[in-house]
Amino acid sequence: MSGHEGPGGVRRSRRARWYVITAALVVVVGTVSVVVMTRVTSEAGQVAKAPPPVETAKVEKTDLREEEEANGTLGYGAEESLSGRKPGTITSLPAAGTVLSRGKAVYGVDAKPVPLFYGTLPFFRDLADGATDGPDVRQLEENLKALGFGGFGTPDKKFTSATAAALKKWQKSLGVEQTGTFGQGDAVLAPGEIRVSQVAAQLGGPSGGELLKYTGTERVVEVKLDAAKQAIAKEGDKVGIDITGGKSTTGVVTEVGKVAESGKDGSGQDDGKPKIKVKIKLDDPAAAGSLDSTPVSVRFTKEVHSGVLAVPVGALLALAEGGYAVEVDEGGKRRLVAVKTGLFSGGRVEITGTGLAAGTRVVTTS
Repeated sequence: MSGHEGPGGVRRSRRARWYVITAALVVVVGTVSVVVMTRVTSEAGQVAKAPPPVETAKVEKTDLREEEEANGTLGYGAEESLSGRKPGTITSLPAAGTVLSRGKAVYGVDAKPVPLFYGTLPFFRDLADGATDGPDVRQLEENLKALGFGGFGTPDKKFTSATAAALKKWQKSLGVEQTGTFGQGDAVLAPGEIRVSQVAAQLGGPSGGELLKYTGTERVVEVKLDAAKQAIAKEGDKVGIDITGGKSTTGVVTEVGKVAESGKDGSGQDDGKPKIKVKIKLDDPAAAGSLDSTPVSVRFTKEVHSGVLAVPVGALLALAEGGYAVEVDEGGKRRLVAVKTGLFSGGRVEITGTGLAAGTRVVTTS
């Protein structure tokens, strides 16, 4: 039960009615004595039944959390499109679901592989010995060195003859012409490993159009949260995640969008309210199962009440005069204690009352 839920169906139990009836019996004791005596006479020989046993629970000292739920999607994150930059005819393509790391061929053109490099700066020019210094040179050298083709020292902005020599060794490993130059379309660039989600092109077609779509390889949860509730999502916060099918796990908020956008929320509904994107990394990736994409419910913590006394909500009794009480069980002897309720969370409720302490047993229905 979330922090906004009231006690709802808090019971007016038979026990509560028994107290009322007892009070009435005291007032009309003379009349009742006659009734009781008559009843005993008419049922001579029968033994009175003991009251049925009741369920009890301990008052706990614990932390309760007020939570806000939001719909999200568990998957591999947003798709990116890849278009070919190397002119020619497509001769090889990966299958959907393929995971590619640095140096692996993403596709082939004219029977020559186009491998994956890591980075974020698009290669915007061809590079060869004598090229002016630039960050694209460093990015090229970083990839060559990571693949085992060094000899130029620490990657930097300078394209030297040593860079060209490393390029030739790399080109030889690919089985392509050893020119010592690097063309803009000689590699595919991505921030890290990619997972092919869709293949758009066909073998034998031109390589200039969209070839495929890809995602990252980590399972992530994405939530489109109402912008008005942005304060409940902070980077580094722990969240609870309920996955379709009954599984529950936890995660950490890794990114909170700064720009509100219109559109549908995580359940596919468009309520007209601006949304921000929130990304969450799973603490246990195995909890995601094998589905590529599935709906989830994310529980963000709004407030924490630490070290409070709590009981199951079913232990609350609604009093006729208003307010609530719990029925304390002391070795079979029971008494009512008026309580003040606080936060409702996860089927438990925060209470304060005279004489209540951790370990006290109270009668409950749940």
